[in-house]
Amino acid sequence: MAALFLKRLMLQTLKTESNCIARCFVQQVVRKTPPAQLFPIASAPRLSCLIHAKASSTVTDTQDERKKKKRNDTVFSNTGRKISERIIHVVDENGNDLGHMHRADVIRLLDERHLRLVLRNARVEPPEYQLMTGIQIHQERLRQREIEKARPKARPTLTKEVIFSSNIGQHDLNTKSKQIQQWIEKKHHVQITIKKGKNADEPENKMEEIVHQILQTMPGIATFASRPQAIKGGKAVMCVLRPLSKKEETAYREALETQQRDTLHKDSGSDRESDAWHQ
Repeated sequence: MAALFLKRLMLQTLKTESNCIARCFVQQVVRKTPPAQLFPIASAPRLSCLIHAKASSTVTDTQDERKKKKRNDTVFSNTGRKISERIIHVVDENGNDLGHMHRADVIRLLDERHLRLVLRNARVEPPEYQLMTGIQIHQERLRQREIEKARPKARPTLTKEVIFSSNIGQHDLNTKSKQIQQWIEKKHHVQITIKKGKNADEPENKMEEIVHQILQTMPGIATFASRPQAIKGGKAVMCVLRPLSKKEETAYREALETQQRDTLHKDSGSDRESDAWHQ
């Protein structure tokens, strides 16, 4: 019994000593290890996040600077004394060309005449500036605003579609022609698809004749965006009509006026010949 008790006591003593030795070894390792090397995995993502955030901030700042510079180039405003170029081309308030001048001389001239400096053309070398009064700058802004309002705004082109058979009656064809003309006057494109009728005696070019008949109802208004072409193995014809451009409208009016003048001259010449014949 005493031997068993001594054996257990020895085992307990050895176990306690082992735990103490292990605890002391871990404490020595922790003290000698630098803090930056304890958690290398956790610090790496934090560094990458900082790099990414800095890069994103740089890209955003560059884009903002470009937008701001572009906005300042398009605005008609007083430059003041902030002249970035040493030599500039100057025009005075009366439109007289003063030639190339040093920016110090330009600033001195602004103070003497109580004028303001406006950038006129930054795409030439050296850039062109003009001396202006406050009233002139105000009037020029109003003029540019009116020009901007009068400028037509680009709108997306809409395409309408009409599909019917070549057996269509004349009344229905006139109705569709009027609808197509209304769309053309609203600056829309119109896609026309004419299917071949079931009549065996129908001419082969009847579908194209219908297309040209529709176009003839809109002289000086519409023309072909794409000419008639056979589709579905010749079972249908498709084309697209569009409104005339400003240039085409002007050319059409001039041709019409020339034709009317020629007709008048021809009629007056015929009248003179008939008068001479009667005499």
